[in-house]
Amino acid sequence: MARSVWKGPFVDGYLLNKAEAARASTRNEIIKIWSRRSTILPQFVGLTFGVYNGKKFLPVQVTENMVGHKFGEFSPTRTFSGHAADKKAKRG
Repeated sequence: MARSVWKGPFVDGYLLNKAEAARASTRNEIIKIWSRRSTILPQFVGLTFGVYNGKKFLPVQVTENMVGHKFGEFSPTRTFSGHAADKKAKRG
């Protein structure tokens, strides 16, 4: 179920502080975050976030098309190794 419009988008408070500090420093460094549930805001465009996927931090460069989505959408937590090969097809 979607979040109510009158509540506004959810963003962890520390995330806003880290983004403002990164904008002020003007250095292009990765901001490590654990909040996959936070919504990407227009203030984050141009910044690089390291989104934790349970094992490592994956770098996510925020663009204008990502605004409104969640950080977790761009950092997959599961690795797909492919389906098992069909052994009957190889024999024939």
